[in-house]
Order: sequence, then C-alpha cells, then structure tokens
Amino acid sequence: MKKDVNDLFVTCINDHKEDFYRLAFSYVKNQEDALDIVQESIKKALISIETIQKAGSIKSWFYTIVVRTSIDFLRKQKKITLMDDQTLEFLSHGIVDSYNDIDLSNALDELPVQYKTVIILRFFEDLKLEEISEIIDENINTVKTRLYRGLKLLRIIIAEEELI
Repeated sequence: MKKDVNDLFVTCINDHKEDFYRLAFSYVKNQEDALDIVQESIKKALISIETIQKAGSIKSWFYTIVVRTSIDFLRKQKKITLMDDQTLEFLSHGIVDSYNDIDLSNALDELPVQYKTVIILRFFEDLKLEEISEIIDENINTVKTRLYRGLKLLRIIIAEEELI
C-alpha cells in the first residue's frame, strides 16, 4: 500500500506541478518563494504521507499542504511583492486563466486570507466547492459563505479603486 501511495503522490506532483506552483505564487507573488513553498510542501507531504486515508484524495490533500505552507510563509516573511510583467508572462503559458488584470490581483491581495483562498481555489484552480471544503477542512456551507462574501468584498474593493 505504501509504495502505491508514494507512486500516486509522485504522479500527482508531476501531473499538477504547474497548478501547485501557480497556487503558491498567487500568495507570494515571487518565483523563488513560490518554488520554495512547493518544495517545502513536498517535503512535508513525504514526511506525513502515511496519513493519507484515501489514495483518491492525494491532490486535495497536497493542495491543503500548499495553502498552509503559503500562509505560514507569509506570516513568517510579512513581505509583499508586486507581480512584474515578465513573471506574469512566464506563468501564462498561453492560458487565459492568469492574473492579467492587475486591479483584480491587487484587490485579491487586500482580501482576508480565508476569502482569498476560497476564491483562488474556485476560480483560478477551477476546483469544485466539495474539493475546496476538503482542502480547507471546512464544511461546504462555510465554503459557500466565504466564496460569496469574498466576491462581495472584491466588488467593493474594485469599485472603490475605480473611484480613485
């Protein structure tokens, strides 16, 4: 069983490495820090890989680790770096689903972490509400509430920025 879980974990990392990197980057806005977060997340995952209950939940389990490691990193560093055009171009890989709107990126940065996390996982990582619920270890109604409140706050922030 352990070898199977290890193999599934390696496959998951290889198949979704860009997604995990993009998620980490959405928190720290820095290539090197995002890579460090993914690397640290892999290390944490390998240490606690025996805790996986279902082999099918490896992806959401690892998303949880990346989110928590990103938040821990921000707490430790307490630094903010704006995304530069070169990094944005590097991340896009021709995919429309990136932070092309700097106002949106700035507004996301102003959101409390619990709302930002749900919005990023839902709209930028295209995860289902059930998956988000599992990742952040909250019930589905809490996820829905955070999503709708976060979107409402985003609208307010963006509207205020447009008035300036």
